[in-house]
Amino acid sequence: MKVKVLNLDGSAGKNDIELSDDVFGLEPRADILHRVVTWQLENRRGTARPTRERSDVARTGKKFGRQKGGGTARHGDRKAPIFVGGGKAHGARKREFEQSLNKKVRALGLKMALSAKAKDGLVVVDSLDVKDAKTKALAGQFKKAGWGRKVLVIDGEQVDQGFARAAGNLVDVNVLPAVGANVYDILKHDTLVLTRAAVEKLEARFALPGGSN
Repeated sequence: MKVKVLNLDGSAGKNDIELSDDVFGLEPRADILHRVVTWQLENRRGTARPTRERSDVARTGKKFGRQKGGGTARHGDRKAPIFVGGGKAHGARKREFEQSLNKKVRALGLKMALSAKAKDGLVVVDSLDVKDAKTKALAGQFKKAGWGRKVLVIDGEQVDQGFARAAGNLVDVNVLPAVGANVYDILKHDTLVLTRAAVEKLEARFALPGGSN
């Protein structure tokens, strides 16, 4: 698949780039994308912290008063919920949300997300080098390019520091290195912007045995 390389302002760049059909030319499947996104979001959730119930509290079980004649209710355990330091009645239970997902399915999901953007919403730029690393200047370039409201920019090994600094205050513009590419972030943005270095990294990632999300 041949794609034109653009500049950050949307103007035509130098040469074209050939994208691998094995990574950018698949037919997206909603069920695979849904499984991977669900796996990502569930694994982001923290463990629900439990409260200590009656059986979890270390307090005396010795009967501390007479059965009758004390003028109070008859108790035989300081772990009861009505006492300070006692266990909580019907407290929250520990819940873990981690899910497992086959590595091949995660890899397939990422390739399908990239392929979905290649059909509509993928832009390839030569690099992220900016002469004026200012937020206002970069915002003007993005507005001129007309890439939509939400833009995800993925660079190669590391994100260009000047670009990252300029994009830091732009609402709905997110920047990631190639190693951070993931299905959820790709799908929730209107436009995916890849540098040449990012394309090379992503294609090399899937060329390796077991390359995955």
